[in-house]
Amino acid sequence: MGVKGKNGTSAEAAGLLHPSTDKVLVIEGTHSASYAVKLAHVNVIAAYPITPQTGVVEKLSEIVSDGELNAKFIKVESEHSAMACCIGASITGARAFTATSSQGLALMHELLHWAGGSRLPIVMVNVNRAMAPPWSIYVDHNDSLSQRDTGWIQFYAESNQEVLDTVLQAYKIAETVSLPVMINLDAFVLSHTSEPVAIPRQEVVDAFLPARKASFKLDTNDPRAFGAMIGPDGYMEMRYKLDSAMNDARTVIREVDTEYSRLFGRNYGGLVEEYRTEDAEIVLATSATAVSIARIAVDELRVLGFPVGLAKIRAFRPFPLDEMQSLAHRVGKIGVLDRNFSFGASGIIYQETKASLYNSNVHPRLFGFIAGLGGRDITPDTIKEIFSYMMNHDAPETEAVWIGLKTEKTIAEQNALTLSNDTGRK
Repeated sequence: MGVKGKNGTSAEAAGLLHPSTDKVLVIEGTHSASYAVKLAHVNVIAAYPITPQTGVVEKLSEIVSDGELNAKFIKVESEHSAMACCIGASITGARAFTATSSQGLALMHELLHWAGGSRLPIVMVNVNRAMAPPWSIYVDHNDSLSQRDTGWIQFYAESNQEVLDTVLQAYKIAETVSLPVMINLDAFVLSHTSEPVAIPRQEVVDAFLPARKASFKLDTNDPRAFGAMIGPDGYMEMRYKLDSAMNDARTVIREVDTEYSRLFGRNYGGLVEEYRTEDAEIVLATSATAVSIARIAVDELRVLGFPVGLAKIRAFRPFPLDEMQSLAHRVGKIGVLDRNFSFGASGIIYQETKASLYNSNVHPRLFGFIAGLGGRDITPDTIKEIFSYMMNHDAPETEAVWIGLKTEKTIAEQNALTLSNDTGRK
């Protein structure tokens, strides 16, 4: 899995040989986030473990305990308290971090609004895990996408290298536009899978990300009120400014990614990275680790002569309006693969893509696909099935085309097999 550059080589491979690299470690995605937090000189870490995020804070506890990072490590009793600690720390001008998953992120919901509305540059890693019930520890994206209106910038990482790099970029972006940032990575596909990760030299990171200088903070020498009551005469203006900052973040994300590429040799396309779209007639848009699988399928279909391409949506908030409209001008059909679902509607990124194109002067055929919920595998064959559907249909038959559903027959067969195995063991 990995981000590929124009020459077809992976960004990770290029990064391993880059002068900015201090060392290369084969590490899990959770630990990739931990090393980034260390490199960012975070001042306060609020820690509450939840599967499959636990590795992030466990590794950070070791880093702090060993004296490798001079940070306040706060062991809290819930995710709600974790975000409360980050809010308090950030208000004082400290650089704050926490991590969570699924039900834990849902428990934070109230305070996510407080962090976003207070314009605090907190960075959080969320290991995407399906929401219960039924109980699951495996990946889909409903946990983070259900927080889309809280005022947080959201990134979705494809590789362990991108996790580390995006955490570092996130602090620079957050502190430039005064908004919190959430970096999302797929449970187990990244969180517990080890990959080679280039760890940058500290002095290069320090040049890219100097210490935070808060434009406003809790200071007894300069008293200010935080979270105070506001009336109808001022509330809308505060929300307008938050939205303006989110819109400004589009430019900042592109600029920060460009600067990061110059210093570290890895570029992720800003908000959207396109792959083999130059002459494509049909493009699939998706995010996170499904992108790596889609690259394989696109390459195999290209060998067979099919004009297909891929758009990796790296940033969901702010939504990449310009990039998606540009893509729509160039292709006849766009499919969106969602690893999430808004019940009674369709996939969430598909909805956002439709909305982004509604008032534009081009309207390619849009197809919305649902796959991989609750950790179900997305394979190259899954992606080929999606492309085949778009090739063979002028328009989608339904707003949400579910890929990989088990039929009643296959479910019955699976149940019979399970019963047979259980009987044999007895």
